[in-house]
Amino acid sequence: MTLSALFAASCQESFLDLKPISSAASENFYKTAADMNVALNAVYASLQSTGISKDSYIFGEISSDNTVPMASGSVTDQDEFDRFYIRTTNPFVAARWNHSYNSISRANMFLEKIIPVAMDEQLKKRYTAEAKFLRAFVYFQLVNTFGDIPLVTKSLTSALPEAYNYGRDPAASVYAQIETDLSEAEADLPVAYTGADIGRVTKGAAKALLGKVYLTQRKFSEAATKLKEVIDLHAYDLVAYADAFDAAKKNGKEAVFEIQFASGMGEGNPWPNSFAPLNSGNAVIAFGGSGNNQPTQDLIDAYEAGDIRKDFSLATSYVDAAGNAVPYIFVRKYRFNPPAGSDNGNNIPVIRYADVLLMYAECLNEQSYDPNGDAFKYLNMIRKRAGLAEKTSADIPDQEGFRLAMENERRVEFAFEGHRWYDLVRTGRAITVLNSKADQIKLVAPLTENNLVLPIPQSQVDINRSKITQNPGYN
Repeated sequence: MTLSALFAASCQESFLDLKPISSAASENFYKTAADMNVALNAVYASLQSTGISKDSYIFGEISSDNTVPMASGSVTDQDEFDRFYIRTTNPFVAARWNHSYNSISRANMFLEKIIPVAMDEQLKKRYTAEAKFLRAFVYFQLVNTFGDIPLVTKSLTSALPEAYNYGRDPAASVYAQIETDLSEAEADLPVAYTGADIGRVTKGAAKALLGKVYLTQRKFSEAATKLKEVIDLHAYDLVAYADAFDAAKKNGKEAVFEIQFASGMGEGNPWPNSFAPLNSGNAVIAFGGSGNNQPTQDLIDAYEAGDIRKDFSLATSYVDAAGNAVPYIFVRKYRFNPPAGSDNGNNIPVIRYADVLLMYAECLNEQSYDPNGDAFKYLNMIRKRAGLAEKTSADIPDQEGFRLAMENERRVEFAFEGHRWYDLVRTGRAITVLNSKADQIKLVAPLTENNLVLPIPQSQVDINRSKITQNPGYN
């Protein structure tokens, strides 16, 4: 699917990026099915932004015990996430907020403009479902990042004064809207696509994301039901671990939802170059690396002996142009031969089938530990692929033991995919785990409940102080 960044934000100083196109242009657009396809692709394209996907490793990995940033130059802003002294003016925080609301604005506009368009009704339903999924996905990221946030579900035709009517809605209200969007979307989405449409949102993606939304809220029964529906679609399967990240095999059987990138089209993924060793020249990847997102020794130690995921996902050295082995720990999970710097063809995985299986196993265990139950079955499907021995009740004798086994399994299975921090927050383990490694992480101060969400960007507080309050612990 070709992604087209069609619209530019028109309001740079406003509370939200409100208008994807000008009012004059909109009067001559949104008229045909072809127009709506272009507009929908623009919503997809917004997911490629730094605040939503390209810098997502900062939020999900560097904030955890998995990786550390480069502590030099412009990357010092990432150190705030690693050691938890995040400023309200941090540019990565601002980008997540601004880019997310830009994406939501595009989705809102699309959902309104498609209603009167004369086009095939089934296609209209499908397009509407896709846009609702995309809006739900972005809101899910936002609410997990900031907690209470403005919930905007309509297009705003002017920056002022309408935008100033929006304050922070309770997280519960945001989750309710996410659930509504996904429940409505799954009914009208296809199980699969063919040809140029491969990579669009599917029924399984909507069910899987809804399952994750339920799980995040600890609605274990609802989550289990929805995740089992994904399994019962028989549309997905586990593939060889390396194949799940091969740019030549993207959108394969394990891909439930991926953010699409394409090399050579101005839509490349920067991760392979960003993560390759600094000053390595072309020894690891063409056009060199920046050394970002470096794995910790603690993560390396979390892999069991014989786990094939370890050597595929990370390396502790590379061979330079002179044939010398250079010690350097770096992420190698995303590999490509780019035609230009940071122009890689890898998609960014959001939900893999492995995630569905492990979330389902987690839900089963949370409802009731069963020493002979299906939770072990689905956990062991992941372990077998990794070349590891199956776990039994002799290894994991109780519910708490299964929780800890799941915590580590998810850590090594999804290393560098942006799950770790959010997994720890979701399970209530972030404070305990990271404080136990305070010296290793060099925490500025022990984590508290305040650290579980990020500060609202200071610019948003400053322009709407009557409605937008700051999160506790930030000033």
